[in-house]
Amino acid sequence: MTNKTFDLNKDELIKQSFNEMDKHLQGTQYSPAQKLALTCRILFDNGHDSGLAGQITARAEQAGTYLTQRLGLGFDEISAGNLLLVNEDLEVLEGDGMANPANRFHSWLYRARPDVQCIIHTHAIHTAALSMLEVPLEISHMDNCVLYDDVAFLPKWPGVPVGNEEGAMISEAIGDKRALFLAHHGLLVACPSVEEACMLAIAFERAARMHLLASAAGNIQPIDPDLGREAHDWILRAQRSAVGFAYYARRSLRKRKNKDCLD
Repeated sequence: MTNKTFDLNKDELIKQSFNEMDKHLQGTQYSPAQKLALTCRILFDNGHDSGLAGQITARAEQAGTYLTQRLGLGFDEISAGNLLLVNEDLEVLEGDGMANPANRFHSWLYRARPDVQCIIHTHAIHTAALSMLEVPLEISHMDNCVLYDDVAFLPKWPGVPVGNEEGAMISEAIGDKRALFLAHHGLLVACPSVEEACMLAIAFERAARMHLLASAAGNIQPIDPDLGREAHDWILRAQRSAVGFAYYARRSLRKRKNKDCLD
């Protein structure tokens, strides 16, 4: 029996794997509102709970509008039915209640980044703890390379981000990257899909936890930049994000308390 792959180089094997992913990996059939609600429950289940702090938004069909959660509800209480549709001025177009005033910087970021469809900002515990040290997040493990060279750092805390000044500062600081680490604050991810944003938010908090654990034991050693970028592109595929999100959605929905989030 002759083999078909043992003589292929790494680039050829990666390309072959990508073709197989395109063919076989399938995402979910949830509506945008359901994906947003599921993301809230998934993040709550994965250490992103901080009371009522944090926001999640996703662009809606009409330009200049987006879906977000209602102020006063925790991530574990968000459902597709209690989301709000707001405009750039945070005026509620559909739904009951008010949006978080801190959503103002989302409007700025959406204007600055036409490629972004979903923004997540949380105060996940390990990320928040690391932010107190005023050091950038170090990506030095294969599992975290989805964020390699894709996290900007804002060392200056702007205070409560409800002003236009903070919107300008944050949208400028993130540049063209997918994530931003805010000193004395938390994490922000801005991605072309809800699924990818959810996966990167989970990865960010895990990377922050690993950073704290590793630095407590010694000096974190950097990885080879070329290999880091290779791993980044390997992990950051739309199909991988979609099936990763589908897995976390199934895991979340198996919990009785999360059954209502699709309503």
